Amino acid sequence: MAGYENFLARFCRTDFASHEEFCEDFRVEHPENFNYGYDVMDALAELHPEKTALVWCNDLGDEKIIDFAEIRRQSNKYCNALQGMGIGAGDVVMVMLKRRYEFWYFSVAAHKLGAVLIPATHMLKAKDIVYRVQAAKVKLVLSVNEEGLCAEIEKAAHKTADAFRCACLGERGGFLNFAALAEAADDGWERVEIDSDKPMLAYFTSGTTGMPKIVTHDFYYPLGHITTAKFWHGLGAEDLHLTVADTGWAKCAWGKIYGQWMCQAALFVYDYDARFHPLDFLRLIDRYKITSFCAPPTIYRFFIKEDLSAYSLKSLRSCTIAGEPLNPEVYEQWLAATGHKLREGFGQTEGPVMVATTIWTEPRPGSMGKSIAGIACDVYDNQGLLCEPGEEGELCCPCKGDKRPLGLFMTYLGEPERYDSVLYDGLYHTGDTAWRDEDGYIWFKGRNDDIIKSSGYRIGPFEVESALLEHPAVKESAVTGVPDPVRGLSVKATVILTAGYEASEALVKELQEHVKNTTAPYKYPRIIEFVEELPKTISGKIRRAEIRQNDDK
Repeated sequence: MAGYENFLARFCRTDFASHEEFCEDFRVEHPENFNYGYDVMDALAELHPEKTALVWCNDLGDEKIIDFAEIRRQSNKYCNALQGMGIGAGDVVMVMLKRRYEFWYFSVAAHKLGAVLIPATHMLKAKDIVYRVQAAKVKLVLSVNEEGLCAEIEKAAHKTADAFRCACLGERGGFLNFAALAEAADDGWERVEIDSDKPMLAYFTSGTTGMPKIVTHDFYYPLGHITTAKFWHGLGAEDLHLTVADTGWAKCAWGKIYGQWMCQAALFVYDYDARFHPLDFLRLIDRYKITSFCAPPTIYRFFIKEDLSAYSLKSLRSCTIAGEPLNPEVYEQWLAATGHKLREGFGQTEGPVMVATTIWTEPRPGSMGKSIAGIACDVYDNQGLLCEPGEEGELCCPCKGDKRPLGLFMTYLGEPERYDSVLYDGLYHTGDTAWRDEDGYIWFKGRNDDIIKSSGYRIGPFEVESALLEHPAVKESAVTGVPDPVRGLSVKATVILTAGYEASEALVKELQEHVKNTTAPYKYPRIIEFVEELPKTISGKIRRAEIRQNDDK
């Protein structure tokens, strides 16, 4: 880290010689009222004001290089603009900013103010927005200035009695022009003291039996991502890191804002509106000399289908992978083509990286790696005891008394019973099945529930089933995941038709379009099977596991 002090030394030791020493001796020290906006971002702006913090470009050829001083200046302006709109500590703000660089200004500002930030995908429809506004008591929705998205927000505003203010990045009727308000605001701001045990960040994440739950994190949450960025990504101040994720997903918190900046690394953001194309990322790695790259297996599956010899990937020194289980064949092909070993990691919206192939750990293709210090996720049996090597069990994180591991979520907002259903008997239960080998490597087996992980997205069957049931042709449906060589899993709908409707290719397409228009388009069923009846339990619950078993035959 030539020219830069070890900023992380303010919080923890970083000079471990092995994974075992890391697990034994890693500790994080933090001020009582820690606030990422001040204690990290303003501190870095004071320490190294001209150091690059963000390298941003889009698919139109625009480029912006932003240093730490500019992050402080703009976040201060955003603080004043938000305060002028009546937003303060505890107020909930939802942002749908795609990969615009303004997201980073806004996030830091929200943390400084003590507001609760909810990043959301731009793919939400009015119904999704209404649910989120009502469930979280959202006071402000800020979006990019795009016709389709703004139209959905306007529809939502008319469908809910819960009043919220609409703003966007630009001039549009019915919306506050937040870009103009921020530009006109003063760039001076005094620290506001916040109780760090209060909510700072929330994500809506898909469930299996109901609408999305609200995973809520406190102000200490960013500290949990020191392990993510330093000991999994392996970042330092000279690195330029790219995580492939939209800002509406928790993977953004993992790889595009917190831990990476604490390591003083620069973030690389590619803001594209067109359909994803793997060649674009290969060109960008080559052009900008990106040193660290993290993406779900789907991206690497696309990469290995290309002529990788046409690109200079020599700048890369770290390649990490998360979001879905890694196929060993992808690992081997990427290694053969680039010389880089993919280091897998596992975690959830509810926490930081929990299991990973850390910088000291030799990858084993197909394994997620080893338990991470601080959160100590491991494999437990149904009696709450550690499993023996080779024995399947559930991935769980120890929670002693009321003390949660650093980075683990604080609650499901408004649903204490749901929180109690996953955190009990001194363990946080991830709902994922795995086993551990003799050397401590952990191998993923599958979900205990029916969540579908497709191309890095978490898709709950209930939402898709609810959307299908709004179509008059659908009497009943069951949504499951089926293996897909590219996506990991594809969404499948098994449908019983209403009397008077007949199965056809035209109806399949009609139902798919209906789901795309009713809920986020990425959730639509790529496969639809029409049946006379669905397998059910004695109590009448759909047995999705049986459907999956039949698909595997």
